Amino acid sequence: MTDNPRRLALKTLMSGAAALGTAMPAQSAITAVHWGTGHEGQRKADLGDGTYRNPILAGDHPDPTILKDGKDYYMTFSSFFSYPGIIIWHSTDLVNWVPVGPALHQPLGTIWALDLCKHQGRYFIYIPANPDNQGWRIYVIHAERIGGPWSAPIDTGIRDCIDPGHIVGEDGKRYLFVNGIRKIRLSDDGLRADGALEAAYQPWRYPADWVVENFAPEGPKLLRRGEWFYLITAVGGTAGPATGHMVIAARARSIHGPWQHCPHNPLVRSSSAAEPWWSRGHATLVEGPAGDWWMVYHGYENGYRTLGRQTLLEPVEWTADGWFRARGGDLSRPLPKPRGTSSAMSTAGYALSDDFTRQRFGVQWSFHDPAPDEMQRVQYRPQALQLRARGQMPADSSPLTCAVGDRCYQAEISLELEGDAEAGLLLFYNHKAYVGVGFTPALVKTYEYAEEQGWMRQPSTTRKVRVRLSNQAHVVTYHYSYDDGKSWQLHGLRMEVSGLHHNVFGGFISLKLGIYCAGSGSVRLSDFKYRALPAPAA
Repeated sequence: MTDNPRRLALKTLMSGAAALGTAMPAQSAITAVHWGTGHEGQRKADLGDGTYRNPILAGDHPDPTILKDGKDYYMTFSSFFSYPGIIIWHSTDLVNWVPVGPALHQPLGTIWALDLCKHQGRYFIYIPANPDNQGWRIYVIHAERIGGPWSAPIDTGIRDCIDPGHIVGEDGKRYLFVNGIRKIRLSDDGLRADGALEAAYQPWRYPADWVVENFAPEGPKLLRRGEWFYLITAVGGTAGPATGHMVIAARARSIHGPWQHCPHNPLVRSSSAAEPWWSRGHATLVEGPAGDWWMVYHGYENGYRTLGRQTLLEPVEWTADGWFRARGGDLSRPLPKPRGTSSAMSTAGYALSDDFTRQRFGVQWSFHDPAPDEMQRVQYRPQALQLRARGQMPADSSPLTCAVGDRCYQAEISLELEGDAEAGLLLFYNHKAYVGVGFTPALVKTYEYAEEQGWMRQPSTTRKVRVRLSNQAHVVTYHYSYDDGKSWQLHGLRMEVSGLHHNVFGGFISLKLGIYCAGSGSVRLSDFKYRALPAPAA
């Protein structure tokens, strides 16, 4: 069939996006890298021999904020439009992490870089959010226990700011540092602003000829060590060129400055697109179990921007002059685990396969860009989940999404349509960028370039179907079965998705597995299976 002009234009756009988003020579060079094996073959940082290989949390885990709490470590990330959101993770060795659960159960719109801290025995999470698309506000939630219950979000009164970083000054008062880099005093209970927003630090400037996205001072994280306050900041832009994002530091004896630039700036930066990790930044310094020091930050994996910004761990050493240096070097190679931790491989992550016998919202499943009543669409049945229809197509259906961290994987699920519903399995970035196969009681539909490809329509005569998606390093293949997986039909269109990421479509998120239900009626979901696949030969 001859392509129409619009389809040709879209194909040209997507192929160009893929070329921009993927460095193929470097990708083939790193395909042979191996990780530990976790649930369902998912890649795992811990190699079981006293070493680990980054990332420590694969997949979409950007803007990490980490808290050392005695022998325990807790970490959470930007949750953007996912709801329930703000999943807290726990570790005792900085390498192996398991989810505790979501801290936020109320939609706040898109949520960016958070700050998790503990003050006088109580946990706080400071949340930049834009709930009504009328401007950013900083909210706070708090709890006596890390596992909750967490309070409802409280508006601190801080406007037009993102990226909070909490610190207690030498005066005993609480402060938030925000993008800019600016600061504002908080009330003693930490729940509201108690002063004016003011400039705090003019960040170190990189050479003008460096290839970066923009200056963008953001992500201030602070700690006090000895007589010094240390301020770790990101500059250079969080996406764009692979060489843009970076980590810089400053120190002062007072929270009010004056701040001295670190002589080792930038502490972390990708200097070439041939490196295994791109756009590295947004760091926090944390002390390891045995007193060694580490830096936790995010980065894009070379050739896999679709996975979003992933969490990296790099060793740090303190220098004789009271500064520090990053000592990870080539992050594609194994690194020794933090001292004082077991060399045996520990439990990490969780299985994604779901028989729907228990509620896993927030930890695994979340709605994309949810309305306040989104959870009312869900009802658990015996070994099934009933999902009520919304919208008319995947783009406006607020699909149920599941983040993944593997380069290659396979997922399948059984669908049973009720009423005049349409449902299917997607790879979903946002309403402008997704692919998928959907089913109505009469048709098989195909979505590519975020629109239905009517020329691919096929008849269907059943309301029950099992559908399988395989993603082999960005090449997506669909199969479907009308006899519960005993025999499979190959879908007639393979799709290439390497361009479905932030540098093309914005949003700072990742390409996720998605399940949608549109039209009217509902779909009964059962027996979701996931497994990682071996990487294809280089």
